Parts: sequence; structure tokens; C-alpha cells
Amino acid sequence: MSSLTFYAAAALAEIAGCFAFWAWLRLGRAVWWILPGMASLVLFAVLLTRVEQNFAGRAYAAYGGIYIATSLLWFWLVEGQRPDRWDLGGAALCVIGAAVVLFGRNT
Repeated sequence: MSSLTFYAAAALAEIAGCFAFWAWLRLGRAVWWILPGMASLVLFAVLLTRVEQNFAGRAYAAYGGIYIATSLLWFWLVEGQRPDRWDLGGAALCVIGAAVVLFGRNT
């Protein structure tokens, strides 16, 4: 799998894991929601180690843009809220930044 695929899968796992805690603490769901949440957060950590980067800091920096874009997709598809132009513009800036980190000089 490509790094981009690992980044996207890691972002989805992190968002799902954090959302499970959000659902429990903010939406009044059962405490059992944290079990799949914790599993999802472990999966996130494992997936992020699979990206093709030599340095953790660079991997995390590039991941940030992917995470933000994936968060807006979650916002729209799971929470039913359509991102506005400011959400999309901010996410575009972050994805551009992630692309610079990913495809720039890797020394």
C-alpha cells in the first residue's frame, strides 16, 4: 500500500477512535463505546508507522493535512454537516502543506 493510503486509513482510525470517546462523554452513549474507540486508536498508531518516511516528525507533519481533510469528510458523511467554504479553504491549505512535506526534499 502507498503512504497516502496508510495516511488516509490512519486518519479514519484516529477520527473513529476519538469520536467513540466523544460519543460517550458528550453524546451520552454507553461507556462500552470506548472499547472500539481504544482499538481504533491502537490501529491508528500502527498504521501511521507504516508510511514511507524515515523520520517520525516528517510523517506526523504530512499526516496533519490528511487528517484535516478526512475530518471534514467525517463531519459531512457521519455527522451530516456540510463543510462551508472556510472549512474547505482551510483544509486545502493544509493538504497543500502536507504535499510539500511529502513530495519535497527527503534528506
